[in-house]
Amino acid sequence: MRDAWTLDPDIVFLNHGSFGACPKVVLEEQNRLRSRLEAEPVRFMVRELPVLHAQARTALGAFIGADAEELALLPNATTAVNAVVRSLPLQPGDEILVTDHEYNACRNVADFVAARRGAVVRTASIPYPVASPEDALAPLVEALTDRTRLVMVDHITSSTALVFPVEALASLLEERGIDFLIDGAHAPGQVPFDLRRLPKAFYTGNAHKWLCTPKGSAFLRVPRDRQHEIRPAVISHGANAPTGRQSRFRQEFDWCGTDDPTPYLCLPAALDFMEKAMPGGFPAVMQRNHELVVEGRRILTDALGLEPPAPESMLGSMASLTLPARVVEGELGAWDMDPLQERLLDEEQIEVPLFPWPAPGQRQLRISAQLYNTRDDYLRLASALTKLL
Repeated sequence: MRDAWTLDPDIVFLNHGSFGACPKVVLEEQNRLRSRLEAEPVRFMVRELPVLHAQARTALGAFIGADAEELALLPNATTAVNAVVRSLPLQPGDEILVTDHEYNACRNVADFVAARRGAVVRTASIPYPVASPEDALAPLVEALTDRTRLVMVDHITSSTALVFPVEALASLLEERGIDFLIDGAHAPGQVPFDLRRLPKAFYTGNAHKWLCTPKGSAFLRVPRDRQHEIRPAVISHGANAPTGRQSRFRQEFDWCGTDDPTPYLCLPAALDFMEKAMPGGFPAVMQRNHELVVEGRRILTDALGLEPPAPESMLGSMASLTLPARVVEGELGAWDMDPLQERLLDEEQIEVPLFPWPAPGQRQLRISAQLYNTRDDYLRLASALTKLL
């Protein structure tokens, strides 16, 4: 299957999780759409785009169990988190509850909004290693107070690659009348889920990761009865345009200014590719990738003498391991990479991320499994790590 991607054949690529990787046929569809756009920009952007937009939302909605009219297509999940958190009417003393596994960009959104509203961001400490989904859920439940207005949780955490029990948490929060924002940046295409089982939750996910669209493709799901509250991060013409047959939500989110819409317009092509990639369709792809990453983790733990930090049931198509701490010579900047990550690429031709979590000096190695990966990739990584650590 590696031939279906444009990945460098000299690199063992074990970091699908960061930015995804787009198959050749999907890139070809994007080029066709871009050529169509540039042949007659006004016709495409004004007359054709609304129809193509609806087709993309319909294809996505069928895959994730969402009404197409609940969905907004956006460039990334961080933009969606900004839209929701900035829109909610938080008051002084209100609380936003997050976890200590929260993706940094989204934690920054919570901090930014709280500072301007006089609200408070509280952090639930999730054990790691973790023994079960229940052990991950308990600290969140214990941290709820009568001032909690919003809970924001990663469906799959970035640094630690844990699949959180979002359905169980959603039911509890719905009973208490607390808003729930699920940052599913990594989830669509990595684990099966159905948004009909999360009827009240705000949900965002990236399509350019595990759905394999081109970069700059994501979505936000807002239940219909909350759409009048949620505004896009960028206010444009839709704020005062006549709604006609469209809702204000549709008008505002479908046009946030001129950009390249082709990444998310490729959703039908990407979903079709992944569905046809192997017998059994996309569910079989997710199961295959899950089994491969579990095997990859086992290879690494055996080679390095490490214990798995989470049960297999809490993994999707990624897995993390805690590596020995490095000597800290100053904190790494936001775009600085761990020296070991650089050596793995430069000396061993292996692309795999290391994250400084939970504190500088401590680090998580995260592996991904996609259709282009094989067992040999993890054997090569294990051999390299035994040499370099």
